Amino acid sequence: MDAPAELGEFLRTRRALLRPEDVGLVSYGARRRVPGLRREELAQLAGVSAAYYTRLEQGQSTNASEGVLDALARALRLSDDEHTHLRNLARPGPARRRSPERTECARPGTVQLIAAMDGVPGIVMDRRYDVLAWNALGHTLIAGHLDPRGPGQPAGRPNLQRMLFLDPHTRELYACWEEEARRAVASLRLLAGRCADDRRLAELVGELLMKSADFAALWSSHPVRNCTSGVKSFHHPMVGPMELSFETLEMADQSDHRVLMYSAEPGSPSEAGLRLLGEVAAGGFVHAQSPSHDRGRAQAGSGTRFAGSVGATTGSGMWRGSSRAGTSANAIRATAQA
Repeated sequence: MDAPAELGEFLRTRRALLRPEDVGLVSYGARRRVPGLRREELAQLAGVSAAYYTRLEQGQSTNASEGVLDALARALRLSDDEHTHLRNLARPGPARRRSPERTECARPGTVQLIAAMDGVPGIVMDRRYDVLAWNALGHTLIAGHLDPRGPGQPAGRPNLQRMLFLDPHTRELYACWEEEARRAVASLRLLAGRCADDRRLAELVGELLMKSADFAALWSSHPVRNCTSGVKSFHHPMVGPMELSFETLEMADQSDHRVLMYSAEPGSPSEAGLRLLGEVAAGGFVHAQSPSHDRGRAQAGSGTRFAGSVGATTGSGMWRGSSRAGTSANAIRATAQA
């Protein structure tokens, strides 16, 4: 990604959000050709020359000092995440020699960990949001219509960002899809600023820009936020509405792998729904404890092996069929909402 161009776009979008009266400047009521602060006004607030700020916004200066960046962050009233993003764009690290692309693989210990988390949906993903592994409940919660073996097939792994914007089943899964989409783009923006030389990440952004008008509109507004925890509203096709808290834990091995986990408030209808969803998942998803049982798939980048599910045998996924004899989706919903 072009860091100087991204920097200019980011500064322009943030400058447009502030009015003179918001920052204590006198506005004399003259008609303004653009929304927000003028370049000269922002430069005055930050204590830099208008000419220097203009060069910075136009991508002609790539060596801004920490003091200048801090002053701009204060003038623009940036959040901590936005301040970090500003630094990433204004002072990108030296270009690194590209090494051959390697197949990402979840560590066996991480796969074993999420498999052991009874009642907790667990998903292992790389920094590009490709799913490297999931446990039974994680798969059933977010992608029951997809083949559970998908993370073990590097060429066609599920990607959480791609699913959110391009998969209609995933879109229907979130009761507040617009909120989820804003959160996803804000996280992806922060990542793109930090990993400007990641070719595959740039390709993902390019694909979403071409194929999703919703993504393109959100991307152009340049939201930035590190969304590692919070609450998501689901409307699951098998158990109905659920409010689930989520936490994202980053691995400490410099792999940039993360584990996304969900939980429900104890005693809530959401907890009942999640418990019933776990029963569904247990009936249709078998997890192999050791990737060594399938050497070929392990070498391809998967730490898991799945068999015996509806999705594995028909490709239709669990959302499109009953995983437990005599149990219908309507009955599950009724029990969860009782």
